[in-house]
Amino acid sequence: MSRKLGQIIAVRENTWMIRIPMGCDPQTKQRNYYNRTVHGSLRQAQKFLGKKVNELGAYIERDGAKIRLDQYLDQWLKTVKARIRSKTFESYESLLAKYIRPSLGKKPIVAIRPLDVQAIYQEMTERGLSPRTVQGAHWVLNAAFRQALQWEMILEVPTKGAKLPRIRRREMRVFSVEEAKTFLKFALPTMYGTLFAVAVTTGMRPSEYIGLKWQDLDWERRTISVKRTLRKGPTGQWEYGETKRAGSRRIIRLQNWVLARLRDLKQCQAENPAVDPEEWPEAVDLIFVTEFGRPVNANSLVYKHFKPILKRAGLPNIRLYDLRHTAATLALTVGVSPKVVSEQLGHTSAAFTLDVYSHVLPHMQDDAAAKVEAVLMGGFGGCVTRP
Repeated sequence: MSRKLGQIIAVRENTWMIRIPMGCDPQTKQRNYYNRTVHGSLRQAQKFLGKKVNELGAYIERDGAKIRLDQYLDQWLKTVKARIRSKTFESYESLLAKYIRPSLGKKPIVAIRPLDVQAIYQEMTERGLSPRTVQGAHWVLNAAFRQALQWEMILEVPTKGAKLPRIRRREMRVFSVEEAKTFLKFALPTMYGTLFAVAVTTGMRPSEYIGLKWQDLDWERRTISVKRTLRKGPTGQWEYGETKRAGSRRIIRLQNWVLARLRDLKQCQAENPAVDPEEWPEAVDLIFVTEFGRPVNANSLVYKHFKPILKRAGLPNIRLYDLRHTAATLALTVGVSPKVVSEQLGHTSAAFTLDVYSHVLPHMQDDAAAKVEAVLMGGFGGCVTRP
């Protein structure tokens, strides 16, 4: 490739601007450039230019620098689909389709600059989208560009250094001990009473307890194994999947009264079978099914059962997922080890659990201080005199 494809522009002493043409944008017809400031001698600038021209030249000769971001993302999504959960893949597709492709999809991948990416994030913020949504879009786009760099399709990752809005931790809403008792009082007599009992005592995610099967129960050890998730896909099909992470596969000890309710539920299902294996093969062996023998739809569970229970009981309007937080908070409050709670929830570490449930720490510290004080001062029988 001839040297005329790159320029060295003196900015000031020992500072140079390297400029390499990157072709024209097919829509705007504007010429794009690779620009980089280099500090050092002219010889160092020339060496840097030669290296980048060779890298860019090899790419142009191979691919013509004409592949658009839309085309690249289609290919990238195909490569990641087999490695991630279906729900995660749907999230990737949605974020890219809503926020990235409309603005950048037609641009050549080599022509996308950090300023282009930053403009998208700024527009999303100005539209009132949450910081979590902006960061989600960035995470997906950044992963795609990092792969493009590994495939030697681009020289630099244009998402690097992007300024993102800060995510403020949402205030957690959980039941107190008395509220949890009230919830169970109203929930247990309903058709999904045992399901809610499992939710509020084990801290499982909804997709986990909806996917429980009878063979996951160990009646002798009084434990249940979390091995899978179950959800309704975008086209209405039921999908079994892996747990959120490898550590989410876990064994949870059941409270005796919950185990007794599960035993009664199993006997009831044996006497009055509702599942038709031919019509609903996905529901075979599931612990929790609908009155028609189908898997439980989480959305229907929320709006037809969970929310009405909260209203009848006069309880705060929390999310179904907050029963998981309630289980963890109650356990920590009564003194269960954070390590044990972390294992029960399927968290990566006890440190992560304590960070998430930091609102419980003041109570735990008060209790710990009182217990240590009782041990240290119990033998003195009164005030300790100063020396």
